[in-house]
Amino acid sequence: MKTLDILDQLIAFPSISRTPNLDLIAFIAQLLSDVGIQFETVGTQDGARANLFATIGPRDRPGVMLSGHTDVVPVEGQAWSSDPFKMRRDCARYYGRGTADMKGFVAAAIHAARLAAGRDLKTPLHLAFSYDEEIGCVGVRSLIDALEPRSIKPSLCIVGEPTGMAIATGHKGKTALRASCTGHASHSALAPEGVNALHLGADLMGCLRARQADIAANGRKDAAYSVPYTTLHAGIMRGGVQLNIVPDHCTLDFEIRNIAADDPAGIVAALQRDAAQIVAPYRGSHPQVAIDFAETNTYPGLEAPLNSAIVAFLRDVTGRDDPAVKVDFGTEGGLFHNRLGIATAVCGPGHMAQGHKPDEYIDAAQLDACDAMLARVLDRLEAGL
Repeated sequence: MKTLDILDQLIAFPSISRTPNLDLIAFIAQLLSDVGIQFETVGTQDGARANLFATIGPRDRPGVMLSGHTDVVPVEGQAWSSDPFKMRRDCARYYGRGTADMKGFVAAAIHAARLAAGRDLKTPLHLAFSYDEEIGCVGVRSLIDALEPRSIKPSLCIVGEPTGMAIATGHKGKTALRASCTGHASHSALAPEGVNALHLGADLMGCLRARQADIAANGRKDAAYSVPYTTLHAGIMRGGVQLNIVPDHCTLDFEIRNIAADDPAGIVAALQRDAAQIVAPYRGSHPQVAIDFAETNTYPGLEAPLNSAIVAFLRDVTGRDDPAVKVDFGTEGGLFHNRLGIATAVCGPGHMAQGHKPDEYIDAAQLDACDAMLARVLDRLEAGL
């Protein structure tokens, strides 16, 4: 099977985050088993979702790992011109949910692994396919837990998120938090007797925006990013029961996406000081009033030195000598590097500008370029790097 044939079938699996992906994993496993590739799965406790890890070639030395996620974002509320889970071919583009982000790379990696099974690799090729990446790199953590105690691990990792086949040496870290605002309920006709939790949340959001403005104007910068500074973003605010009740509870979900020069813990500490100032005037009359923070998800950023082994390897197999880039979206690369010490960079087909939207697509030329890169990867592995 060629990459395009594999992609066509991968798209047919509606592997949206938090939903079962075992049928998709079984399909991949069968493609690997057909050519004698051994694999293992690491799943959730309820058995609904799983990562897959496979090795082709010798197992007594480090190798090169191709990393991709199998989940996709939802399609609800999006106006697609065709079935998002049936790949549509139109001229030099292939449409469908996940074509760009990132089943195109997963298909190419499977195709490369099947070719590798028939070659005498001196250095092994590894596949690492994860679940629930789109909700904060959740699933891969159990796979990393399984790999961490092993004496032999991959030495290089290519995360195939869409970069237009450019070499990306970094991405921002992410810290997601929930602020729980506790007020004091009352009848809205007597609103001054209560403490409106929505107002507390709004005040906190004002502080969030003020700190973002200060960072944008005066903070550290990394010009390799299209947004060259750390960003603070409020995404969800919930509170209130009905209009004539002063709400006593509100939650505000927000995130910090930090460049390497900024410490997200310091930003959180500053916001906690802001929260303390917001609630201070109420403490005498309403001691229960509070704004509490809870971290809901975090993953580290990625910073691969330009002279690192993975960058040199990618320049070799892509033939690119243009400046490396950094991507604003997160990947599992930071976890592989920070937890396992694997030299990691991001390089894959397609463009994130086409992802997460209706009529997501990948250009045929991008898939071809990825196949060509992975063919050269196999040549290097057969030669022993």
